[in-house]
Amino acid sequence: MNETVLPQPAVCVIIVSYNFMPWIHRCLPSVKASLLPATVMVIDNGSQDETCRIIRKEYPWVELVENRDNLGFGRANNIGMELALKRGFEFLFLLNQDAWIEPDTLSNLVDASHKNRTYGILSPVHLNGRGDAADFGFAAYTGIKNREGAMRLTDEVTPYPFINAAMWLIPAAVISETGVFAPIFAHYGEDRNWVLRLQKRGYRLGLVRSAFGYHDREVRAVSRTQLFYSEYVYFLTEAVNPFYSLPRAVAYSLLAALKKAGKAFFSGRVSVGNAYLGVALRLCGKCCAILRTRRETRIMRR
Repeated sequence: MNETVLPQPAVCVIIVSYNFMPWIHRCLPSVKASLLPATVMVIDNGSQDETCRIIRKEYPWVELVENRDNLGFGRANNIGMELALKRGFEFLFLLNQDAWIEPDTLSNLVDASHKNRTYGILSPVHLNGRGDAADFGFAAYTGIKNREGAMRLTDEVTPYPFINAAMWLIPAAVISETGVFAPIFAHYGEDRNWVLRLQKRGYRLGLVRSAFGYHDREVRAVSRTQLFYSEYVYFLTEAVNPFYSLPRAVAYSLLAALKKAGKAFFSGRVSVGNAYLGVALRLCGKCCAILRTRRETRIMRR
């Protein structure tokens, strides 16, 4: 990657891809059409389809990093963030592969960030793939149901405790201070942990009402395996919560999982009790990584 003089404000859009083909022709052109020019970096997690060939052939302006294996969302994003920080970008925009943006989204987000320095993350409104309603996860986090609901917000930037990382604008200086995603999270949980670390340092997460993106995913039934994996991720997030002392973190993670197991056994739901016991054992197996993560994420990067 050549060292060049970056435009100001310099924005690097980072997209982690895995079998990107269903969305590639909506996602990448949407960034190219942005009113605010941006560098696009795709970190591919070992796609098994034609993702990399298509990018090299049809999108030569995209900087492509090809991983041999699927490193997961957080670790792959870390590669992109660390490369972007070394090159001196002012802003990083994390964009899901199944998402795309409107032409003025980046410019509205950057303008809002310049005017609101207390925000470490700014998100656009997440609409669904059709654009006729809010993305279901975004709606759960914010209470906003559609574009019209977002436009009725009183302020240009509204703080929220959490919005998922499908579309995040982050000042590079905030990443330098807070660090990248904690590698303890294989898939899911890394964004919630990063928001907690951000908030621990006094920054806020905000929604920009004039910026819109589209997240093309479906509501799917959650399998038993997925349900207990999400429980594991939740308890893992509690174990490394930067707001908790170590005893409190143990109480809200390991002991909480054991409590759920005990309640399930007491009520005769043996399979559920065994599943929560498995979650607790999995947390025990991560104890060294948990302690290391707690130690590392307490250190403010310079």
